[in-house]
Amino acid sequence: MRFEEQVIGWNTWDGDHSETLRVRFENGGWTAEGTVGGVGISYVLRFTEAWEVRQFLLFRDLEDPDLWLATDGLGTWGETNGVVRDDLDGCVDIALACTPFTTGASVRRLQASGLTEHRYRVASIDVETLGITVHEQSLHLVADDQWHHESHTTGQSYQFTVDSRGFIVDEPGRFRRSHG
Repeated sequence: MRFEEQVIGWNTWDGDHSETLRVRFENGGWTAEGTVGGVGISYVLRFTEAWEVRQFLLFRDLEDPDLWLATDGLGTWGETNGVVRDDLDGCVDIALACTPFTTGASVRRLQASGLTEHRYRVASIDVETLGITVHEQSLHLVADDQWHHESHTTGQSYQFTVDSRGFIVDEPGRFRRSHG
């Protein structure tokens, strides 16, 4: 499903930080640009038309990206400087704890492929240290607009609601939609 540019916002449940996200279709794929206040970051994620991650850029306090990752779509990752990231082999998504969008992007990928459940690997990025760990996760559809997320690495599990476009509305105890 294609749409005009979408602007979506979330607040953390406790109100400590907020995010504004812009998503648009361009050059045959999706581009998402998020700014997360309270943690002081912005990021860009580029996807194929089927919501498969191709590029991730994280900006903190400099004009140039602090972290720039790309993948060939087959689970091979590298950095912009040409360094191959064998430690991320098999990862199909990016995870940022400070935003619900990265989990929502995984939902969009599953919806685009017609899947209602999937177990997969993500590159989980610590935005403060730029450390990256690989996590095993799964998503499964429990109702028309309800998904269940489980981290097999941390044991964390929660259910969330998505809107008609597949973007997260609320993750109880974590994030709630502020606009869009």
